[in-house]
Amino acid sequence: MKRVLLALVAAFAITAGLFYLMQSLIVGGEGAMSEPPKGSVLDFVRVKPEEVVQQKERKPQRPPEPEQPPPDMPQPQMQSESVDADAAGFDFSAEIQADTSLSGGVGLDTSDGEYLPIVKVQAVYPRRALQRGIEGYVVVGFTVTKQGTVRDPYVIEAQPENIFDQAAMDAVLKFKYKPRVVNGEPVEVEGVQNRLTFAIDG
Repeated sequence: MKRVLLALVAAFAITAGLFYLMQSLIVGGEGAMSEPPKGSVLDFVRVKPEEVVQQKERKPQRPPEPEQPPPDMPQPQMQSESVDADAAGFDFSAEIQADTSLSGGVGLDTSDGEYLPIVKVQAVYPRRALQRGIEGYVVVGFTVTKQGTVRDPYVIEAQPENIFDQAAMDAVLKFKYKPRVVNGEPVEVEGVQNRLTFAIDG
């Protein structure tokens, strides 16, 4: 019974204390709420400065004019064609000398004319002779036709014999001529001679 009484007294004391504390808090809070707030609030607004874009016009500069024109370049000189796939790595020449005719003679009229060489092809150096370092020459005789082609080639002289004969005749068959003209008509010329020299350069 005593314990119950003690508990009731303690509860009453705690309740009274809580009410007193709440009352004091309420009274103090009203004064705090009624006071105006102190201090000031500053708002910062950043204004972006206006950008001014300047446009510049650039004009290409005119290159200075040359004081003197460049000198003329020399024209390349064309060399006669020489074909030999088996002779790579070697330098050689098959020299073709001027034509001569056994029949001779000149045109009988001022409008006539002698035959003239137009195309001459270099002879192909024989591979076996090139490998052995053999040099020589061949004098070939033939007929120039009315059309300016070569017909019936034959060997007149060869040194050494039977080495360059075929190569010389094959080359002569590819020659082209302006035919001889007599009394306004083209004629054949027999006995034309041509010397082909075979020499290894270097």
